[in-house]
Amino acid sequence: MKPLSEQCSEHPKKSAAVSAGEMPSEEARTAAPGNGVTASTTPSRESPAPQNGIVPSRDVIHPVSQSQAEHQPASSAPAQGAQPPREQWGGKYEFLLSCIGYCVGLGNVWRFPYLCYRNGGGVFLIPYFIMLFFTGMPLFLMELSLGQYGAAGPIMVWKCCPLLKGIGIGMLCVSTLVCLYYNVIIAWTFYYLGSSFQSPLPWSCDALHNLALCGNKTNATQRTQSPSEVFWNVKVLGVVNSEGLHNPGPVRWPLALCLLAAWLVIFLCMLKGIRSSGKVVYVTATFPYFVLVVLIIRGATLEGSLNGVAFYLTPNWVHLADAQVWNDAASQIFYSLGIGVGGLLSMASYNKFDNNVIRDTLIITIGNCTTSFFAGFAIFSILGHMAWRKGVPVGEVADTGPGLAFVAYPEALALLPGSVFWSILFFLMLFMLGVDTLFGNMEGICTAVLDEFPQLRSNLKYKTLFLAALCFSFYLMGLLLITDGGIYWFTLIDSFSTSFGLIIITLFMCIGISFFYGVNQFCQDIVDMICHCPPWCTKLLLYFKACWVVFTPFLLMFILTYIFIEMYRTSLRYGSYVYPTWGKALGVCMGAFCCLQILIWAIVAVSKESGTLKDRFKKSIRPLNSWRVNNLNANTEEQHVQPERVEGPFTVNLTQADFTAMNWEAISEA
Repeated sequence: MKPLSEQCSEHPKKSAAVSAGEMPSEEARTAAPGNGVTASTTPSRESPAPQNGIVPSRDVIHPVSQSQAEHQPASSAPAQGAQPPREQWGGKYEFLLSCIGYCVGLGNVWRFPYLCYRNGGGVFLIPYFIMLFFTGMPLFLMELSLGQYGAAGPIMVWKCCPLLKGIGIGMLCVSTLVCLYYNVIIAWTFYYLGSSFQSPLPWSCDALHNLALCGNKTNATQRTQSPSEVFWNVKVLGVVNSEGLHNPGPVRWPLALCLLAAWLVIFLCMLKGIRSSGKVVYVTATFPYFVLVVLIIRGATLEGSLNGVAFYLTPNWVHLADAQVWNDAASQIFYSLGIGVGGLLSMASYNKFDNNVIRDTLIITIGNCTTSFFAGFAIFSILGHMAWRKGVPVGEVADTGPGLAFVAYPEALALLPGSVFWSILFFLMLFMLGVDTLFGNMEGICTAVLDEFPQLRSNLKYKTLFLAALCFSFYLMGLLLITDGGIYWFTLIDSFSTSFGLIIITLFMCIGISFFYGVNQFCQDIVDMICHCPPWCTKLLLYFKACWVVFTPFLLMFILTYIFIEMYRTSLRYGSYVYPTWGKALGVCMGAFCCLQILIWAIVAVSKESGTLKDRFKKSIRPLNSWRVNNLNANTEEQHVQPERVEGPFTVNLTQADFTAMNWEAISEA
């Protein structure tokens, strides 16, 4: 690898290589790499070097004749295929807060504390941080770097390796499933938030209609008949009226109105793009931290809170030998960091080219995991008090998933003095956490579509109609999840949308970038972007390089194997309801549909090429000519030089012009 100072000295020359309003000559394009460095700038790059052992051929004729290219006015070249300028974040803090808000979600509040005490308390932190450093951070950096360098969404960014376009399609499928059920959680939060303005709270023992439930202290089934659980199952879900997946029942219209309000909030916040949502996150990303601090201070003053904290942190070393613990640690990392669903990649695509992605990766990932650990103190101090009040062990008052957020927490908050205030504050925090995460998922979908249809970016009317149609479609599909049996469908989608399909997508992303695009080239791309980074960035990049090539794929294969074994051995449940075989098969089909996009679009990419199967494969892993054009435009705000031919992958057969601009350099040779 070149010394950092030498690499940085080349970076500013990218923008100076082409004068304003002037297209590069055919000779310069042939001699220069696609990132805009001319032959005169780097004499050692006059001929294309092989990438992963592939030498570009030179026997394909450009569809535009040489004479046409020479006699065409320079000013008209950009006008023909001109695209509206791409938005950028108003500042680096908007991007950081958006990513933190996207990663710090509901899973940090209800999922991490539960997994922590279920898997040995404090000892769970060992596999958790191992998975963070060897899978979470490397994959997080890969997504940020790929999106920022290519300045494109989950689909168009695979111009770097057209064979893997299916990874972007798969990310879009996963993101669609997540958006479908995630906003239902926000709808539940709206319902609870509205109910919190009643005094006494409708799920507390002080409410008149709960006197019979709270008066029977000797009932063995008291926990299942607690006011908070009755409110959740009867008043909110109506699950007692449904027999299972096959009998969803009617739509619950109070929840339907809450879901409509939730999608309306998302629509309005995303209407003006990242310039609008980037301002919203100043509130939505910081408010949950304020609430957590308040809850920790309040919880520390409660009787029995130390018992809850001790239960949360007490290590049980036996659990380290259990494969389930390692699988839970990995699943929590993926769940909380939002890896593999396209949101990170899309948000990074709106960054400036020279943004320091390594610094952002460290801040966001460590900040997210610290928040999870921090939230545990707020949660278990209150649950400890709740256990003390009820005279039961702490482990019997907490549950996982929605049951923890909408059963145990409301019941605990109802025991506090000033319960109405604390309930409003808590559910307002859940709303902020959910909205931020949904912003990121929706941004992944919108960016992918806007990249495919760039005319939508410049036409506010069409963009508004598209966004309205998208949100309304999600609303209509989400109505199934707010029927009497909607919780069964919710659990099914939640269990399989981010299961093995997501692991396979991230595994192929890691392998594709490392071995098809080339890990050396990818590291060089990162260094080109962060040339002002201190030397520790370059050294740290060696660690990430080792993870991408060895450690991360190995751990992902381990997790994937365990998931398939557990999927075969165990049945899916919600409470006492056991899912039928056809229901579980439907969930498997959801996950399989997402990851099969990789195979389908790989076949499409290979079939579009010509020659033997080996030649077709080699051509399909070569970057397109337009892959590096965005970098030139990102470095010159006043210049908007467009490539002579910009196209999406697979629209026509690739030609030599898509490859001759690619001069690859093996970092290890420097």
